[in-house]
Amino acid sequence: MSTTLPKKRLILGLLWTAFFVAYLDRTNISVAGPTMMKALAMSPQTFGYVLASFTAGYALMQIPGGMFADRFGAKRMLIIALLVWSLFTGLTGLAVSVGMLIAVRFFFGVGEGLENGAHFKAIGDTFASHERSAASGIFHTALALGPAFVAPIAALTIANFGWQTLFLLFTIPGVLVAALIWGFFPAVTGNPNADRAEDAGGGAASFGEMIARPLAWLPFAAYLLFNVAFWGLLNWMPSYLSAERHIDLKSLGAIASIPYLCGFCGLLILGYLGKGLLYRYRPLLLGGSYLLAGLGLYLAFTADNVVSSVAGLSFGAFFLYGGFGPFWAVALDVVPGKLRGTFSGFVNFGGQIGGFFSPIVVGTIVQNTKSYSGGFVFMIGALILAGATMVAIQQGQRLPQPAPA
Repeated sequence: MSTTLPKKRLILGLLWTAFFVAYLDRTNISVAGPTMMKALAMSPQTFGYVLASFTAGYALMQIPGGMFADRFGAKRMLIIALLVWSLFTGLTGLAVSVGMLIAVRFFFGVGEGLENGAHFKAIGDTFASHERSAASGIFHTALALGPAFVAPIAALTIANFGWQTLFLLFTIPGVLVAALIWGFFPAVTGNPNADRAEDAGGGAASFGEMIARPLAWLPFAAYLLFNVAFWGLLNWMPSYLSAERHIDLKSLGAIASIPYLCGFCGLLILGYLGKGLLYRYRPLLLGGSYLLAGLGLYLAFTADNVVSSVAGLSFGAFFLYGGFGPFWAVALDVVPGKLRGTFSGFVNFGGQIGGFFSPIVVGTIVQNTKSYSGGFVFMIGALILAGATMVAIQQGQRLPQPAPA
């Protein structure tokens, strides 16, 4: 029996809520960054290592987390992940040294790494190929709304109660969402139309056979390059606006939320373009989006005033975030259904390699040059290469016409 529309909406809603909480917890440290650097006497380069420690733990668990989701189911892994990362969110507020902070953020990343494969397995099992771009776009709005929501709240909390209180309070949402998933997340029985558009995976019977095919490595490479820019922007934008554009803490939260809101719009618009008009050309849609995102970043750091800089960041965020829906629709079409969790973990592992090195490289550039310009150039170059990789995917992947809705 096919997955009914109410069941699809329930699954997508619960997945979205879990992802929203994940991005509350991931991005509150970027708002707290300037205050934490002063409190713990950290240089920008050292703070880059703190940011990268999360990504190291997150990357380490991508493939195992995907395998666990394929074996034990999405629901169980989502609950475990939420409880683990909530614990280490709270422990972040108790860190009294840089070494302790790095260790805590590493295990926070391990907790969040457990859930990624479960998310994409549930989407792939629930939605047919032609539905996944829109479903993934809606799901990924949490990427934009989470930071947009948390930025002003985090700034106010830090200003009034300190950065430690911020992390202690954010232990609560993850525990509540874990309870919701335990009580309401249905068993995913799959959609008989879900695999109709998937021919790229061919007859691959195992993960080893899947990654032996060159087409499997292109999403890996594209996501690695994309995440250089994405995590560079996500982690360093508040510090850039504070240090380079001289925006005070009270104003920082509201101003930093504007690009994320534009990213939310990009997720919806590009997600639906990938579902309908540009279904057969989703990799080219992504390639163009990455180039336009790079243009936005260029306009941001070359602007001569704050308004123009935020406008450039917002333009870049529209296309940077907007690519998530079409990207994961393309990636899920590369792999047969039984390997969705594992393969999405593999692709996201590539992304986290880029995400790990990006904050370190940007932090090092900022410290050595006393300017963020070199960091922006680094991110723009990665986006250009990511766009070229998506063109290669368009040449290698053949999609049939969408199945009837």
